[in-house]
Amino acid sequence: MKYTREQIQNTAEGKGYKYFHDNNNKSYDVNIIGIRNSDTKGRVTNAFDDTLTIAYKIDGEWQYHEFDCTTDPGTSWMENPWIKEKGCAILKPGQYRGSHKLRLHAGKYLALGQKSDVTVYRDNNRDLNYDLDESTCDTGLFGINIHRATAKAGGRSIRIGKYSAGCQVIADNDDWHIFLDICQTARDIHGNSFSYTLVESKDIA
Repeated sequence: MKYTREQIQNTAEGKGYKYFHDNNNKSYDVNIIGIRNSDTKGRVTNAFDDTLTIAYKIDGEWQYHEFDCTTDPGTSWMENPWIKEKGCAILKPGQYRGSHKLRLHAGKYLALGQKSDVTVYRDNNRDLNYDLDESTCDTGLFGINIHRATAKAGGRSIRIGKYSAGCQVIADNDDWHIFLDICQTARDIHGNSFSYTLVESKDIA
């Protein structure tokens, strides 16, 4: 593990974000928090060098998982943006309450799909740096989903390629199924609405 659950909780709450403590003792009141790697200093690495975490309680006991992921778009879409006139979408760090629900990703397989507004930076100069310019911020529904990379059972993707045009993507297929199973159980207990929080690794004590 790169981090402890407590580090993630302290970082989120220190920013004034909601951290779900399962106060009704129903279990699976999930906290889904992505951690963008600050060490890359905005370079487009095309690698799964970020971390997706999920924490929740079962019968009062905390559970915590980490998965290698990307919170950034890959080289393919940075060089050829999905929305050419606006540029590639890079999710802005923050907390997005009730932003996702379980539904099909690209009409193909179950994933967490965006259902309410998020804010992204738009990068349209097509170099190999993420330009996080406040003047380019764009808020709306852009299909910033949380999904997997490779479909191969037991497989793991090394390069982002076209897997992310701004989505949050888990590299390892087995990790993905662990995450998805947790989300399905959470949906059955709490309903089909999930919050997503994105922080930067430099903010974690």
